[in-house]
Amino acid sequence: MKRRICTTGLTLILLFPVAALGAEKEADDGGLKIEGIVAFTEGPAWHPTGNVYFTDIVNNRIMRRDANGELHAYRVDSGRANGLLFDLHGRLLACEGGGPGGNRRVTRTELNGTVTVLADNFDGKRFNSPNDLAIDSRGRIYFSDPRYGSRSDLEQFDKQGRAIEGVYRIDADGAITRVIAHEVDRPNGLCVSADDKHLFVADNVNDGPENGVGGARKLWRFDLQPDGSVDAKSRALLFDWGTDRGPDGLAIDAQGRIYAAAGFNFPNLPAETAGRHKAGIYVISPTGEGLLKFYSVPEDMITNCTFGDDDLKTLYVTAGHKLWSIRVDVPGRPAWPTGKSKGR
Repeated sequence: MKRRICTTGLTLILLFPVAALGAEKEADDGGLKIEGIVAFTEGPAWHPTGNVYFTDIVNNRIMRRDANGELHAYRVDSGRANGLLFDLHGRLLACEGGGPGGNRRVTRTELNGTVTVLADNFDGKRFNSPNDLAIDSRGRIYFSDPRYGSRSDLEQFDKQGRAIEGVYRIDADGAITRVIAHEVDRPNGLCVSADDKHLFVADNVNDGPENGVGGARKLWRFDLQPDGSVDAKSRALLFDWGTDRGPDGLAIDAQGRIYAAAGFNFPNLPAETAGRHKAGIYVISPTGEGLLKFYSVPEDMITNCTFGDDDLKTLYVTAGHKLWSIRVDVPGRPAWPTGKSKGR
């Protein structure tokens, strides 16, 4: 399968010199204007008002870039928020992870600014570190629950004592179901197809010597049943990054193609090599034809991406402490079927 490598149309939206972490200045409008480094960007989410939200994990906050390009701290003490996504009503969903300041839960910020906890445990056990999420056309939420780093406080185990790094579904009535357990090594980014028939899972283990080098760096496709359950036997491999840095966040376009943030320009040894899979956005066929296109990003630690702007042909990409945009030729899958939502 021939593929195209694209480097044009890449715009740096946010770049700060290395400075003291969290250096902030109160703006005239009462918001916070960043003057120092944004320590680690993740979880971009676009809203039709022109705002782009993303997480600054190390500084434990959710940021908002408005339509004029100004930056604001949308939520501080964010529970170490990672992946973000707007639901069908324009409410901001967040995976709050583990680590210092982490709440290990999934929340929803209501239109009035209050925060609702959607999930903070399964069978009475705390989650590992909710990472990223997707939503289907019925509003059911799927989220991944891996653990990167220290595993000393894990609570999710099977009967054999093996840690479960799973994928869960939250139904409209609040019921929580584990839909994937050991079918993947360490789930990260997720996407649901427009017809609700497939769940795409980024499986990304980047362990170093402390946990044993190696593990999956793959993109999988699973069949989804009408009730939202996953057919574990349907697992199909769509792409394998080998020993290079594997897939992190995912996005999906109007043609159903998967956009995976992955790769390294320089090795992170011994855990991750930097072979032929360089840092960027990998556009992958949902039906098994492999890599269709590659957008190069000159920044390691590329973490996530989302479609935005009125034509949904701008891909917002988080990488390191920067936010980039890439103009693409196919629009993203519409996430706002009822039109623009107010209040953001």
